[in-house]
Amino acid sequence: MSNSTSREHDLVEMAQKAREAFPHYGNCAQASFAVLQEEFNLDHADILKALGPFPGIALRGETCGAVIGCLMSLGLIFGSDKLEDWWETSLPPAREFCRLFENEYGTTACGNLLEAKLGRKCDFTNPEDVAQWVSAGGPEVCTQVVANAVQLAGAIITRKS
Repeated sequence: MSNSTSREHDLVEMAQKAREAFPHYGNCAQASFAVLQEEFNLDHADILKALGPFPGIALRGETCGAVIGCLMSLGLIFGSDKLEDWWETSLPPAREFCRLFENEYGTTACGNLLEAKLGRKCDFTNPEDVAQWVSAGGPEVCTQVVANAVQLAGAIITRKS
């Protein structure tokens, strides 16, 4: 198997792990980070706990949690111990990830993404909205978003590290 074929296979496997992780976590930020954490041996267990309030930034329809989890992983991998180096180290891969994610979905905002995919935004604090999200295929949409986000971040990590 060639190196690029092997890398593609690894990215597809990461996406599958993300599909399997999302239902377990039920939180796009935690699921995306957990897969990348395992795949790239990121030693920051408390971050999973800290990502608890980040799906859609506290369920407000803001930045998608999969984006947050992936950006956290990119920061851990490309960040520098010299805090003033963030501009040169972690920002370029983070901006590339956001650009690729936006090219795929047209937005990084949870509410806008769900509206584009399901025809409406969802207030996850409202049980009726959550029931409608489930019946409209929301869990499947979010699972796929997490898988795609992990695959995008994984491609950047494997290419740049």
